[in-house]
Amino acid sequence: MSKKVVLAFSGGLDTSYCAKYLSETLGYEVHAVTINTGGFDKNDEVLLKEKAGKLGVASYRFIDASEKYYNDCVKYLIFGNVLKNNTYPLSVSAERTIQAQTIAESALEIGADAIAHGSTGAGNDQVRFDLIFNVMCPKIEIITPIRDLSLSREDEIQFLKDHNYEMDFDKAKYSINKGLWGTSVGGKETLTSRFSLPEEAFPSQVEKTEPSNLEIEFKNGELISVNGETFSHPVLAIQKIEELASPYGIGRDIHVGDTIVGIKGRVGFEASSASIIIKAHHLLEKHTLSKYQQTIKSQLSDWYGNWLHEALFLDPVMRNIESFLQDSQKTVNGKVFITLHSYRFALNGIESENDLMSSKFGSYGEENLAWSGDDVKGFTKILSNSLNIYHQVNKLN
Repeated sequence: MSKKVVLAFSGGLDTSYCAKYLSETLGYEVHAVTINTGGFDKNDEVLLKEKAGKLGVASYRFIDASEKYYNDCVKYLIFGNVLKNNTYPLSVSAERTIQAQTIAESALEIGADAIAHGSTGAGNDQVRFDLIFNVMCPKIEIITPIRDLSLSREDEIQFLKDHNYEMDFDKAKYSINKGLWGTSVGGKETLTSRFSLPEEAFPSQVEKTEPSNLEIEFKNGELISVNGETFSHPVLAIQKIEELASPYGIGRDIHVGDTIVGIKGRVGFEASSASIIIKAHHLLEKHTLSKYQQTIKSQLSDWYGNWLHEALFLDPVMRNIESFLQDSQKTVNGKVFITLHSYRFALNGIESENDLMSSKFGSYGEENLAWSGDDVKGFTKILSNSLNIYHQVNKLN
């Protein structure tokens, strides 16, 4: 009997190539599995099943892991206001970890001999998938045709044509990975340092130009309503914001960063919902957290984002940081008011019972109610004491 391989299947060019290559060239019994981390709907599920069937796989499964993705990962990215290099909301970095875990569970469940994914040899995803597989199913062989054969997109297209498989090869010029927390877009432009992505490369086109207002509400740091509408799970609230904001072209950018394997890389992305939520949540925290809560949170959040990006999600220190982030959200409650414009958004303000900017304690630059001018004079003298001693001893002018 043929050996079984579980293929992480997205339906794109790379994984379509893998499905054909694994079965027709290597002779494996291919079991394709799609892990939905918020990028697919019911119509996509039907189309993916049809694609897998045309590619001749032995079986196909569509697993919805959207809520798991949020519960295990995305909510901590919100709590931490995580933006890699102050730009990228880790759209793909985050979901790959959950996808890899779920694929590994599927491979163990069916007793697979091998596990395959469509990553190239230049990027981060190869490490993210391999590391999870090495930890969760170390005795199962990992096969990566695109990486192992150093294939170009043109090579893959030609192979599929030679094996009588048709798809929208023009669309396949861009590698698009859509998920709950944003969509990454890679193409010939992102392989250079010079060129930006053309408008047509982005899956969401600009359809709205007239400004509109958006109101989102948080409780203990988690989304609970959008424009007064409540949801059974924050995933649905995130998708609602995406629905309202993506027609404005909000959240587009190109991230430049250091890959896990040590080279610089560029990737385009659009993440309307993630961009708005992170900035809105951060604004609410500025009003509701203490100065030192924000300071420590910022440092730990940077580490959390970096380690998640670099495939170390399973390190126990990540659970330690998550505990801190969760605890920090007790007072992050309230509404944030936003205006959506073409390609941008404006944060207008917040309302919160936990707002520390309370007029009963004084108004910045206007009046104080809890101290006198003499109090400030004495405070400043003591605060400056150590500096006075240093400069007098060292006679620095």
